[in-house]
Amino acid sequence: MILRLFIIFFSFFILNANANNKEKIVTNLKNTSNLSFKFEQNINGEIENGYCIIEYPKKMHCSYKKNNKVLVSNGKSLVIKTLSSYYRYPLEKTPLNLILDKNFLIDKIYKLNEKIIDQSYINYTITENDNEIDIFFDLKTFNLIGWQTKDIYQNTAVTLLHSILVNQEIKKQLFKLPAQN
Repeated sequence: MILRLFIIFFSFFILNANANNKEKIVTNLKNTSNLSFKFEQNINGEIENGYCIIEYPKKMHCSYKKNNKVLVSNGKSLVIKTLSSYYRYPLEKTPLNLILDKNFLIDKIYKLNEKIIDQSYINYTITENDNEIDIFFDLKTFNLIGWQTKDIYQNTAVTLLHSILVNQEIKKQLFKLPAQN
């Protein structure tokens, strides 16, 4: 009997803690209109670094340190531009369409089970439209700190965020798609 009560109490405590994490993440997302951050991206062992700004919903501007690479989403299209190449994709065909939609994330977080990793990160795995996306939040600040996806070529892409600033004043022209070379 005592063991049964202990298990019930412990289960309630864990479920309540997880619900509390969800509420804090959701509240944080609801209060975020934009994020600015430095990032490290690893695609099949090739590491790139840079700086990004996300403006909800679905806008993003990233400048990579290498190759003068720029990634821009205006909410409808995604452009990846380097000195020698220019690629334009419908945003809805990429995992970023889901990652950059905080209302979608909030809805999914309420429905998903969380995993605590190394007592530092909260992870949710989202499966949607043939995409599997792992989203990571900091267990202390409840900020978005990264994601793992498969890109359009089925390469595993891990993006880690750091030096995160929330709700900064940003220039709207950042999300204007760059012209083709």
